Amino acid sequence: MSIRDLQSLLHARSVVVVGGSSRPGSLGSDLLANIAAGGFRGPIFAVNPNPVEASGVRWFASIEALPEVPDLALIVTPAATVAAIVEGLGRFGVRVAVILSAGFEADAASRAAILDRARACGVRLIGPNTLGLIAPGNALNASFALSAAKPGGLALVSQSGAIIAAMIDWAAHRPIGFSGIVSVGDMVDVDLGDLIDLFAVDPATDAILLYLEQVTAPEKFISAARAAARLKPVIAIKAGRTADGAAAARSHTGALAGSAEVYEAVLERCGVVLVDSLTGLLDAAEVTAKLKPPRGNRVAIMTNGGGAGILAADALGDAGAVLSPLDAVQRAQLDAILPPAWSRGNPVDLLGDAGPARYGAALKILLGASGTDALLLFHCPTRGSAPMAVAEAVAAEVRAARAAGSRMPVIACWLGAPDEAVRGVLAAAGIPLFTTPDDSVRAFGYLLAAGRAQAGLVERQPARGEVPPDRAGARRLIAGVRQAGRTQMTEIEAKALLAAYGVPIIPTRFAAKAENVLDACTGLAPPYAVKIVSPDLTHKADVGGVALGLSSGSTAATAAFTMAERVHRLHPEARIEGFAVETMSTRPQAIELIAGIANDPTFGPVILFGAGGHAVEIIDDKALGLPPLDRAQAEAMIDRTRVARQLRGYRTRLPSDMSAIVDTLCALSAIAVDHPEILELDINPLIADADGVMALDARAVVSVEVSPASRLVIRPVPVLWSADLVTRSGAHIHVRPVVPEDEALLAEMFRHVSAEDLRFRFLSSLREVDHDHLAMMTQVDYRRTISFVALASDGAAIAVAMLAADADRSRAEVALSTRSDWKGQGVSYTLLEHVLRYATAEGIATLEAIESADHDEAITLERDLGFEPRRSPDDPSLKIVRRVLTPSAA
Repeated sequence: MSIRDLQSLLHARSVVVVGGSSRPGSLGSDLLANIAAGGFRGPIFAVNPNPVEASGVRWFASIEALPEVPDLALIVTPAATVAAIVEGLGRFGVRVAVILSAGFEADAASRAAILDRARACGVRLIGPNTLGLIAPGNALNASFALSAAKPGGLALVSQSGAIIAAMIDWAAHRPIGFSGIVSVGDMVDVDLGDLIDLFAVDPATDAILLYLEQVTAPEKFISAARAAARLKPVIAIKAGRTADGAAAARSHTGALAGSAEVYEAVLERCGVVLVDSLTGLLDAAEVTAKLKPPRGNRVAIMTNGGGAGILAADALGDAGAVLSPLDAVQRAQLDAILPPAWSRGNPVDLLGDAGPARYGAALKILLGASGTDALLLFHCPTRGSAPMAVAEAVAAEVRAARAAGSRMPVIACWLGAPDEAVRGVLAAAGIPLFTTPDDSVRAFGYLLAAGRAQAGLVERQPARGEVPPDRAGARRLIAGVRQAGRTQMTEIEAKALLAAYGVPIIPTRFAAKAENVLDACTGLAPPYAVKIVSPDLTHKADVGGVALGLSSGSTAATAAFTMAERVHRLHPEARIEGFAVETMSTRPQAIELIAGIANDPTFGPVILFGAGGHAVEIIDDKALGLPPLDRAQAEAMIDRTRVARQLRGYRTRLPSDMSAIVDTLCALSAIAVDHPEILELDINPLIADADGVMALDARAVVSVEVSPASRLVIRPVPVLWSADLVTRSGAHIHVRPVVPEDEALLAEMFRHVSAEDLRFRFLSSLREVDHDHLAMMTQVDYRRTISFVALASDGAAIAVAMLAADADRSRAEVALSTRSDWKGQGVSYTLLEHVLRYATAEGIATLEAIESADHDEAITLERDLGFEPRRSPDDPSLKIVRRVLTPSAA
């Protein structure tokens, strides 16, 4: 359902408490008291068969007796009564209800009954089992929280009511307020994605804070979080960061891809800043809401206490920052204004007697330093230090610098307990304030993380190898495993799958029996490696199923006989299907890595990379990423591991071929996208050196289900929606989805669009389509938004159409532009037809275009394609052109 119905959570004009009571100590009484005490300005109704007497509350015995339809309903009745109440509210016309009642935890049938009735009546539900909601800007405290929240710019969405109560209490002592607070409860209907969507478009919300325990609708959550993070900071803390299922995993990759690491990878891909404490949630919110991410990580520290500066410098490394150097010019400038005993380096120690003039003069110099990206400013309480005057001088200098165009972030730290006046002065100048060096440095780390998160939202087209993958061959391999009644591939089959996607493998032969091993060695160069092939033995080396360094074919055969005897004796239940025989790799400088695909129960396929070998779990050096991966994302995964430093080379060890490693990760991503049947795929070891990579061992697990649906939570480019089309005038065009790399292509196209057509397209006097507008068309998630480009035979873009759907995908809006020199050839008509086919196949119910009322050409074209124009009720200069679609049977 659309989030339009959820606006009443923040802007309700009237509320009803079903189960409201005047009985002291009851939940209904406490809730009514909080609403009244909060100063809610609209009517407050209570529905209860028994009379309710409470100040400012009007009592009615039933829902039907209410004098008007309330904007928001709050339910605090016993669990058994809730379904009927929801139905009654829906029939009366209520569109949003919050179920604060508990008692549904172990009753899935009751939760389903509530949802069924709510959907039938068009009611959106928060809860059940929720603390409630608070909309400070609307003076509405519809919760059980003991304290009221101050109004401000932070939205808090939490899966824990207790955390909400704690956050309100902590925020009360800081210059922090909230635009809205929602306790989601059991999320029978409205979930995290819905609420992220709500606050993403809320103009009163500067940043969104999330307390997460479990994501229940992953594709929707990721789409919402990515969309929100493009508009404002989204900051999350993830609780319950364990990997209880690791012991049951069937491969190293599965064992390593624990829940905490997967959530971290997901949030990073969404552009969400992840923190590890509740105080960090508020700190990150304060700094990211006030400051833009810096250009780099070079920090200048200014302090009137040397110790504070040293502590901050010590902490920079953990935040991913470094001290910026002072050049000769800056030293000379500081020499001219500071006492001779100043530190003459960074940190810049102003000395203990520094007053407002010294702070202001030094700050002006450092704000102009080209080699500095951010400034941390410390004030230690000393006799005669005049903290208020210093704060005023700092605020004035920062304002002046910003007025002159500087965007260098400044973070302040007043050690001790600064009074509220200091806080107010600095807050008014947009300067976040902290009270310890560690907190201020950590806050800067959050700002760096926000910058990385924003950069991570820039998606690129997944890498394509020089040789296209053999998808048909891979499908035959998977089908062969199923026909054999197995779910686990042999090493040889898994290597063949990798080879189909261009991953270098060491040639491996199969010997059905030990006596066949000698023949298998023929044509292979010694020394040999022999490995047992058994569907019942996942980790062959652990059971003596691997023999290495075998100098001859006869030695290899003997090793196979010995191996078979040992395995049969120790594991009589294991089926031995044969032996894998290969030349043993002799690359002395190669580093052992692990790479693979894991299957997360919530987020589906996940790509893993890290240090490999027998001790892979002990070393525990890994990074995860979500498919589809582009090259930049694969490189970022590698950089997050410790083994990356080894791969770059040191002393006599040459750097490994990083491009080949990236190719392997992109190949794994392509396998995950193309073959949802592959639940796990494990390359261990993948060796890497200056000559490239080689998969020495591999295993894979295939799903029992034939042709399972894709579990990708990030949609890949829908390449199947590319088509060669002919317009009504006979022009041949190629239409395909836009990819991130198309920004320059579209920029060139818009240079050939007339000023009038730009006005029609963007409904403004826009003269040049800049990066921000182009990014909206090219940086799309293919779930809510997609753009299609029409190309001429020479590859030039001649038209582009963007389709943007509501969060629930029931309605979408389309906007189209065509080059001036291609108008009149049917390109717009043909491209819009293609968009209509796509929207229908996607199940979008209604397609709309917002047109200038005088854009007769577009309105006529859309009318020809079945659209109906209507004048906009909000703006008579616009028309809403709408077509109701019939979803595809497919």
